[in-house]
Amino acid sequence: MLVLAHISDLHLDGTARATERAERVRDRLWQLPGQVDALLVTGDIADHGAEAEYEEAARILGLHEGDPPFPVLTCPGNHDSRAPYRKALLRQPASERPVNTVRVFDGGAVLMCDSSIPGSDEGALDEETYDWIEATLDELDGSLPALLAFHHPPVALHHPLPDSYRLHDPGRLAALLERRPRIAGLITGHAHTPAASVFAGRPLVVGPGVTWTLRLPWEGERIADRDAPVGLAFHVLDEGRLTTHFRVVT
Repeated sequence: MLVLAHISDLHLDGTARATERAERVRDRLWQLPGQVDALLVTGDIADHGAEAEYEEAARILGLHEGDPPFPVLTCPGNHDSRAPYRKALLRQPASERPVNTVRVFDGGAVLMCDSSIPGSDEGALDEETYDWIEATLDELDGSLPALLAFHHPPVALHHPLPDSYRLHDPGRLAALLERRPRIAGLITGHAHTPAASVFAGRPLVVGPGVTWTLRLPWEGERIADRDAPVGLAFHVLDEGRLTTHFRVVT
């Protein structure tokens, strides 16, 4: 069994508000009385893609100087910038190549995929990323169930804002899932609202946003509910079945 905590869309921008909300959910997770296997952060970690914003994210998440109680897994979003992300958050040489990483646990593998398009709010898994997914799954050789994590949902969420910037070419992703039965589900962010759907016969879970929550069209005209509590999710992967629980941090 694999248990993941999941947050998304911190949008750290140097303001006290963004920092406080990120630290609030961090404190909740760090103080859990029971152990989770990892924390997954699905993009838009920074608001402007600035190196200082990633340095703050690294401090909050204890990536370099601290001692997080479990591994922290990340993937980029449309507000993120690959070169400073790599340099300040991952402590890797700056590069504009897609940021794709994998973590293998006893209960499953998590593939963190880069769906960002530099200079655009739209999303896509490019040729390099698809090749990496295929090669990584080949290395696993079907021995473990796998989760794909990336920023942009590939389905409509019934709000014009996130639906304007969905993942490009969802048909190619669907074809990959058809060939790869060990992919147990998809985990995304971007929409700032907790949501659950199905894509190509697999569960698709959208994580809530840390910085603000999306108001759906029937909830009012203002798009961003900045007073909503910080949201998080817990995903349980057990024998290839994905179960999700949502929580708020007041």
